[in-house]
Amino acid sequence: MGLLNIIVLFTLLIPAYRAVSLPNFVLLFADDLGYGDLGCVGHPTSLTPNLDLLAANGLRFTDFYVTSPVCSPSRASLLTGRYQTRSGIYPGVLYPGSKGGLPLNETTIAEVLKPLGYATAMMGKWHLGFGANGTYLPTRQGFDHYLGIPYSHDMGPCHNLTCFPPDVKCFGHCDTGVVTVPLMYGETIKQQPVDFVELEDSYSSFASEFIRTAANNQQPFFLYYASHHTHYPQYAGWKSVGRSLRGPFGDSLLEFDSTVGNILQTLKETGVLNNTLIFFTGDNGPELMRMSRGGNAGLLKCGKGTTYEGGMREPAIAYWSGIIQPGVTHSLSSSLDILPTFARLAGAPLPKVQLDGVDMTDILLNHVPGKREAMFFYPTDPSEKYGVFAVRMEKYKAHYYTRGAAHSDTTPDQDCHITSFLKQHDPPLLFDLESDPSENYNLSPSEHPELASVLQKIQALKDQFEASMQFGESEVKKGTDPALEPCCTPQCTPKPECCQCGTMGR
Repeated sequence: MGLLNIIVLFTLLIPAYRAVSLPNFVLLFADDLGYGDLGCVGHPTSLTPNLDLLAANGLRFTDFYVTSPVCSPSRASLLTGRYQTRSGIYPGVLYPGSKGGLPLNETTIAEVLKPLGYATAMMGKWHLGFGANGTYLPTRQGFDHYLGIPYSHDMGPCHNLTCFPPDVKCFGHCDTGVVTVPLMYGETIKQQPVDFVELEDSYSSFASEFIRTAANNQQPFFLYYASHHTHYPQYAGWKSVGRSLRGPFGDSLLEFDSTVGNILQTLKETGVLNNTLIFFTGDNGPELMRMSRGGNAGLLKCGKGTTYEGGMREPAIAYWSGIIQPGVTHSLSSSLDILPTFARLAGAPLPKVQLDGVDMTDILLNHVPGKREAMFFYPTDPSEKYGVFAVRMEKYKAHYYTRGAAHSDTTPDQDCHITSFLKQHDPPLLFDLESDPSENYNLSPSEHPELASVLQKIQALKDQFEASMQFGESEVKKGTDPALEPCCTPQCTPKPECCQCGTMGR
């Protein structure tokens, strides 16, 4: 009987022990942040001390890619580990009144972790659909808690709002004819329009409370902070405004960094920092059309909206105190790889669908080359007719099609502009990204016959990938309905002018 009692007691203790031993995950996702925007990568006037600290004491990625040069499809791939073409988040992005959204049969990181007992929370920009009665909100996609804006914060009339204290108006007019931007807590609108000046303090409080509650309950947690920074129009509160040397963009970036610092401080105070993997990256390249109010792609070509390096290569950092050794990795990696990596570290089974992500655990823990063979670059409007626009394999990148974008206008490089129309390249343009990350010097096979085998390997990978791709029904093409735009007083008229209410409170 004594042995039996010990076995029963041990069996009862296993769940509690497992919960304590499971790692926590904090996923930080910036908005329209360029490859050259952080202080740790050399920007002379960006003030990002907390992100720089993570980079100095963690693993910094030099060759990290997202799957789209615009918001919604990139976010879908991040959370599902699958290209946006599979989930149907294309072409372009979702809007306040979009009928579609991230399909509920897609499995998010939160839904992978929840069965293991994880507490899950998201704050910030969702941009994967709202839908009828909040059908596509984060709370329907595995997140226990949500505080944020369900789409991009420029998707509303912001010209009459304050972006910087004490009373500096937002620069520009953003969208018109739609409801004012709502702040949601769970599935309830708490404030409409959003108070940008106080917003980041609300996020910091939300994150601290969530982490403290999970730590006190000895429950593993997943926090997804999808920041609105540094998307246009930039904003910042009292603690950040005027503190950077980079104007409104720099103040906005500093405020994002400050929220990261508050999260780090809470992890330390609750004693869970050493059991928490923090991963930082961004959704796509900088919106160069905004000039000094946009981001900076550094030495990379073009930016948001294009399949050049500046549109889809992002800064990325993995930090886990005492577990991940400081360093730099040149391994080809992607936002697609975050779901399978978190699943591996938590011991969670993978979704029973075709994933495009690969496990990065060996890169993180052992600093060895990763498993990713290639990265495939889709435009903002992918189609089966054209397929992928470019492929990266090892240090080489081949462009089968190129095209500029309005998001990348105003730069001296004419290839980036919207007037640079679609061009097919046969043979494809080929660049050595190790020696030429700016994609300036095409390696023509007629001048470099030794690269013929490289192009053959890239073509084989492209053919194999496209043969495996099944395009999902486009959620964006389902259209919009103004009646679906979230309003705190949904029966009021005239809409959208009447959709204003509330102050931040919980």
